[in-house]
Amino acid sequence: MLKIGITGGIGSGKSTVAAMFAVLGIPVYQSDTEARRLMNTDPELIAGIRAHFGDAAYLADGQLDRKYLGNLVFNNPERLALLNELTHPATIRDSEAWAARQTTPYVIKEAAILFESGSNHYLDAVIGVSAPKSLRIQRVMERDHVTREEVLARMRRQIDEDIKMRLSDHVIVNDEQQLVIPQVLALHEKLLEQAQA
Repeated sequence: MLKIGITGGIGSGKSTVAAMFAVLGIPVYQSDTEARRLMNTDPELIAGIRAHFGDAAYLADGQLDRKYLGNLVFNNPERLALLNELTHPATIRDSEAWAARQTTPYVIKEAAILFESGSNHYLDAVIGVSAPKSLRIQRVMERDHVTREEVLARMRRQIDEDIKMRLSDHVIVNDEQQLVIPQVLALHEKLLEQAQA
């Protein structure tokens, strides 16, 4: 079984592309969603967060206080890096166990910071989803109801999209000029052939 990553800059449409693969019957591991789950369920990760960010990082019911933690790390690169150092190994372990349970020719791991986290080293190939910066900004502003400045601040916390696309094995262009579905279908066929080989 092949393990394929999907990544791209914020607003590139990687979740939309991942959903298209899911429609084709390919299991998709959504790293952001699963990381949030693990912060509430993985004993080792919970202990690490408590040790570095204090017991106040968790509410009385034992659930992560996302607002509290977000306030601590949002504008603090060192604290954000520390949180990522705690979270990424747990997410990689979980995604590896998840992939081992699947029975399809290939699986997809969707992650915004695939290269930054080192997750790409556990994958057979990476699909980059690309879109022009102006379009990505517009999409995120509309989706998250945030300002242009807030979107740019988020973008600065990720590696440049051009670098991500150069590091990727395949690129899907989601610029609202080229049709995405034919690109996904062609890549799906190619990955099925590779998995069989």
